[in-house]
Amino acid sequence: MALSSVVALGANVICSKIPGLAPQQRLQCQRTPEAIIAIWQGAKLGLSECRWQFKMHRWNCTMITTNTDSVFKSQLRQQQQIGQQKAAFMYAATSSGVMYAVIQACSKGNISNCGCDKSKESGFTREGWKWGGCSADIKYGMQMSRRFVDSREIEGDEKSLMNLHNNRVGRKTLRVNADVDCKCHGISGSCTMKTCWVTLPPFRRVGDVLKKKYDRAKQVEPLTDRRTQRPVFLKLKPSGHGSRGIHKKPRKGHLVYLQRSPNYCEKDLAMGSLGTKGRSCNKTSPGIDSCDVLCCGRGHETLLSDKVWRCHCKFHWCCYVECKTCSEKREEYTCN
Repeated sequence: MALSSVVALGANVICSKIPGLAPQQRLQCQRTPEAIIAIWQGAKLGLSECRWQFKMHRWNCTMITTNTDSVFKSQLRQQQQIGQQKAAFMYAATSSGVMYAVIQACSKGNISNCGCDKSKESGFTREGWKWGGCSADIKYGMQMSRRFVDSREIEGDEKSLMNLHNNRVGRKTLRVNADVDCKCHGISGSCTMKTCWVTLPPFRRVGDVLKKKYDRAKQVEPLTDRRTQRPVFLKLKPSGHGSRGIHKKPRKGHLVYLQRSPNYCEKDLAMGSLGTKGRSCNKTSPGIDSCDVLCCGRGHETLLSDKVWRCHCKFHWCCYVECKTCSEKREEYTCN
């Protein structure tokens, strides 16, 4: 048996054992099985960023787990079903996270089909500096993320249109926030020539931008074809009686959602809410992490505790360390 046939057979076995893959995702896995690890890491990266951005919110991504079934089957099954606003951020973060991890894997040589961006290996720019080094392969990362993440949206309904739109926003956000690093060349530190290459930004920057987009997300509704009764595209939902622009499409950079999210105060697994009972809150904060806001007016409990540690340590010759014992009373607050 030829080596290529053995490799193909191994890929088929590996990809058939991964739970939750859609048919097109399984096909992509068979074509580039080494990319699956990066894709899984990228999905985890998106989830981690979600938890960071919403750590003080009533909904803090706790309904999502990091096992392979959750990553590949549906990270936001409940929110996807009704097109909630929270899902807009999660889909954008997942799409950009997959793109980010794939580009990193390409730069490290972990994926055979990619490497550095060859289109930027030579040539001068209008600014007078030269492309060089190993530029991040942004184009390949976008293509792989689109092929894998978007391939699950096969229903052709308004929720699929919403998810595809937010997936694109996530990828575009990473692309436009890529960095350009440069190195000067010349005698005695002069910069007579400069070589530059494209690098990935810290993913936290991408998450910060997506969080701002989430705060300005637009509510949309489908425009349905009268003949087929299927949604053609998403249009902005009128904000009031007599509003104009009913057929106006949202901008390509806007996150969109179909329905507003619930308040997440009470536990409701069908709505993707674990509630806020038992969550830590900040009694002195005026913001969203305050006990008033986070506990939804239910009140909170105060837990007193003593923190004890060694302090004011001194080294004596020779040879021992003498320390004092310090203590501090702490108050912790949890929602009822």
